[in-house]
Amino acid sequence: HFDTTRANIEFSGAVAEDFLTEVGKHPEERADFKGNMDVEKLEKFINEKGVENIPLCMITVTNNSGGGQPVSMNNIREVKEVCKKYNIPLFLDACRFAENAFFIKLREKGYENKSVLEIAQEIFSYADGATMSAKKDALVNIGGFLALNDDELAMQCRNLLIVTEGFPTYGGLAGRDLEAVAQGLEEVVDEHYLEYRIKSVEYLGNKLVDAGVPIIEPPGGHAIYIDAKRFLPNIAPDKYPGQAIVCELYLEGGVRSVEIGSVMFGKYDDKGKLIPAMMELVRLAIPRRVYTQSHIDYLIEIIIEVYKNRKKLEGYEITYEAPVLRHFTAKFKPLG
Repeated sequence: HFDTTRANIEFSGAVAEDFLTEVGKHPEERADFKGNMDVEKLEKFINEKGVENIPLCMITVTNNSGGGQPVSMNNIREVKEVCKKYNIPLFLDACRFAENAFFIKLREKGYENKSVLEIAQEIFSYADGATMSAKKDALVNIGGFLALNDDELAMQCRNLLIVTEGFPTYGGLAGRDLEAVAQGLEEVVDEHYLEYRIKSVEYLGNKLVDAGVPIIEPPGGHAIYIDAKRFLPNIAPDKYPGQAIVCELYLEGGVRSVEIGSVMFGKYDDKGKLIPAMMELVRLAIPRRVYTQSHIDYLIEIIIEVYKNRKKLEGYEITYEAPVLRHFTAKFKPLG
């Protein structure tokens, strides 16, 4: 689950559980589909907690909190089989479905001669529903949608939508934005665009690896993720090494990035002690159809400069945090 998905789940009173495949937990290890779900752990969890306590299962394509890593078609199929066995609806967090489909075309046997559109259609065929932030693979700056194949559930959602967002035909959006979403969904499956997109991110990742900067490997679809644990091994998770890098990148070169670690996913135990996130990362998400190679080269220079001076960096402490999604509005001060 990514941050906003998790927050909405937990705000409703449920608990979001993650079953990332083991290789996905190790930034330095290379594998084709590090976004896969651990199917064995999923089924074990269902048996332990009881089907009646699990309203749905969700796969995120690609895995945003784990490096933009793709999920294989075989894994989606296996998860669907488990969900079908226990009569649990399978949903997709489909923000980057086209990038995921392109990785399947490149890396999964049997799909090399299929179009990205055909692969995407197969991905969605296994789902009972999907959530989509259109700001990603619909190539627009606002909007999103909820897709369902349950008419009764869809009607319940429409009724709630009228109260909270607007009528189902527009959902609080202007008509021009809806038209842009429709256009973007067609353009995003263009393989020339996707090749340019994936190779741009790969170029950035490979240059950083060559310079010794620790990142999640292999490079993901939409972003490069710096491994803050290896970048700043001297700064403990409760001093937020990822946030230290985020601040320094901005001070050094005006580069805006985001911490995906214990600021975003950390929790407190009963005694108020931080329970760190599984990984401490800094995400450098690349805007679509905006940057040229010279922009990326500038970014590389800034990151390498910060890395060279990493021993001068100090941790941060939180001076203000909201009870939900604290990373959006948290305030910090440097230590030392």
